[in-house]
Amino acid sequence: MTTELGLPALRGGPASDPARPADPRLVDGFGRVATDLRISLTDRCNLRCTYCMPAEGLDWMPRSEQLTDDELNRLIALAVRELGVEELRFTGGEPLLRKGLEDVLTAASALRPRPDVSLTTNGIGLARRAGALAAAGVDRLNVSLDTLRPERFAEITRRDRLSDVLDGLAAAHAAGMRPVKINTVLLRGVNDDEAPDLLAFALEHGYQLRFIEQMPLDAQHGWRRSEMITADEILERLGERFTLTPSGEARGGAPAEKFEVDGGPDVVGVIASVTRPFCGSCDRTRLTADGQVRTCLFATGETDLRAMLRGGATDAEIAGTWRDAMWGKKAGHGIDDPGFLQPARPMSAIGG
Repeated sequence: MTTELGLPALRGGPASDPARPADPRLVDGFGRVATDLRISLTDRCNLRCTYCMPAEGLDWMPRSEQLTDDELNRLIALAVRELGVEELRFTGGEPLLRKGLEDVLTAASALRPRPDVSLTTNGIGLARRAGALAAAGVDRLNVSLDTLRPERFAEITRRDRLSDVLDGLAAAHAAGMRPVKINTVLLRGVNDDEAPDLLAFALEHGYQLRFIEQMPLDAQHGWRRSEMITADEILERLGERFTLTPSGEARGGAPAEKFEVDGGPDVVGVIASVTRPFCGSCDRTRLTADGQVRTCLFATGETDLRAMLRGGATDAEIAGTWRDAMWGKKAGHGIDDPGFLQPARPMSAIGG
């Protein structure tokens, strides 16, 4: 079958490979093990960031196609108890738009073994919900923030809501969800002169800043590598005000390359998915809001777990399909390959 977005989806998943080891975890053919599950709760968003979607927004997923809370809780529990998942990151779109979010988070944090629970948000509405999110079991938060200037925020997001994001950051920090991380994308000729100011702001308030290279995941398919601010450029801009040295901390499967700022202990991260890919140590598996497993952010195919859920499949059958899907994960995202194709789904529909 194919989804409405034109992506090849496999009902029941790929065929089992006899070469796959008898390992209950989500292993792949290159020796990697997925222990980090990224869960998209919705494709909807209340911002319209220029590098993500058009001003008018997108055709949102019908509610009937979205996993119900019970379906979502079942897949999460299966991933933690049967497949070795240790970390859960809830994303969107904008996850705060998901009705019953705190109930889903509470169920996830109550699982045993208890997974690490985090949330990525744009910060709109976070100020009034930070306490409830912490009570529901959220350990850490990532908040998107690309500028400290109100007029630029309105230009990038097409919404005049900077003060809401800043209030949300402060509320999350006060609620004890630490470290509160800031995710920043630098856009050439738009906000690339703000890198040192953003780092100074993060250091002053006790937040941890991570710069992310702009990736080919926009709905408009307008990404151009030549226009992207690279990791080298980011470090060069930060070096105008700060002394950065590589952190001695083991990176493992973490996407961020960390640098100590002025001798530490504060650090700044750079996620260079394009120019310094870290596919060889990737430990992530992804679940979209409509129940599709994606082995990579840039995958062009998906495996349909929603159809299995609604078709009466057992947990063992679903787990087996998920394992088989991950076994077929490719070695890398292939952005530098001449034949690279940008995923049909934009970031808001995949989940960060």
